[in-house]
Amino acid sequence: EVQLQASGGGLVQAGGSLRLSCAASGFTFGDWDYSIGWFRQAPGKERERVSCISHEDGRAYYVDSVKGRFTISRDNAKNTLYLQMNNLRPEDTAVYYCAADRAAYCFREDYDYWGQGTQVTVSS
Repeated sequence: EVQLQASGGGLVQAGGSLRLSCAASGFTFGDWDYSIGWFRQAPGKERERVSCISHEDGRAYYVDSVKGRFTISRDNAKNTLYLQMNNLRPEDTAVYYCAADRAAYCFREDYDYWGQGTQVTVSS
């Protein structure tokens, strides 16, 4: 059974940093069977794909609003996905979810497996 456990959220002032972690079980990143990514959903807004890694080519993708500030990475030995978030802004406030998808590329919206979400709040 695939399980994803996200952590690392919290309250931070604008300009600060946080690192989100997503521990995976039930599948192995190194097997390259899954595309993986981070999504977020703010109150009253639709869920948005923030960043992802396609298993087909290993490339990382970012939504324009976080380019240059967020970095997605993976540690295959620890079976963990990370999202380093720097220079945070109030508009980054949302619940952040990690997700995995049995797809070659990470561009689908409805991934197969989801973590429980971790709250990120950025104060101005």
